Amino acid sequence: MNSSHDGSGTHEEPSRVRGRRPARGEPLLDRAFRVLTCFGPDAPVLSLTALAARADLPKATTLRIARRLTEHGALERTDSGHYTIGLRLLEIASVAPRGHGLRALALPYLQDLWHATRQHVQLVVREGLECVLVERLSAHGAQRVMYRVGGRMPLHATAPGLVLLAFAPTRVQEDFLAADHPADEDDLVGMAEALRPKLAAIRRDRFAVFSRPQWDTLMTGVSAPVLDRRRATIAAVSVITPSEQSRPAAHIPAVVAVARAITRAMADEPSATRFS
Repeated sequence: MNSSHDGSGTHEEPSRVRGRRPARGEPLLDRAFRVLTCFGPDAPVLSLTALAARADLPKATTLRIARRLTEHGALERTDSGHYTIGLRLLEIASVAPRGHGLRALALPYLQDLWHATRQHVQLVVREGLECVLVERLSAHGAQRVMYRVGGRMPLHATAPGLVLLAFAPTRVQEDFLAADHPADEDDLVGMAEALRPKLAAIRRDRFAVFSRPQWDTLMTGVSAPVLDRRRATIAAVSVITPSEQSRPAAHIPAVVAVARAITRAMADEPSATRFS
């Protein structure tokens, strides 16, 4: 008789329950990641029923996976019996070179920029055809912005995203321009035609300025690239400020100077190649 494996095996037999069934042969690890990625800012705590619905898995399968993830500390149980992300994942993520490692090296310079501008200061890296916010320093009472640390941001609709796209390999740029983008996501008519000259200007000037409404306020970001020891762009530094409160262009020299300072620190760091 076949049995289900929640341990060392890479596959688990489809659960014999009514309703949805996992795709036959789908690796257990894939399903575990489906469960983990159900959590987010809008759903930090989930019941088993909600978790199964979001993961699109049978409840019995979700329960087995959730139990194993809990045993390993990737999930935790609340007093009410619901599930939330466990501290073990934070412990593992803390050694991610392009996350906390890069953040630790850049943080003193980001703090200098924050003290100079008293605005939102961000450190962002590219991940595929999106970018990820690694760190943000915000002044007390600063205007609320849309993206959280660890959250993903669009490449074409943020200043650091434009910098990372402009200095990305040509293949990445072409893949991005060829990809389908939601019509409600800053709909750019003729995206390729609009972006190509903009990206060329960013490569020439080595900084980007981009404005967009965030909540009810027009916010402007100024961003510049951070390079590794091989002179490849691995991150972008940015300042975000309400457009009507200051002249965003006034922040360009400070942002560029801090990005260059982090680049020099990367060159002096013996193990800095691990960040790229």
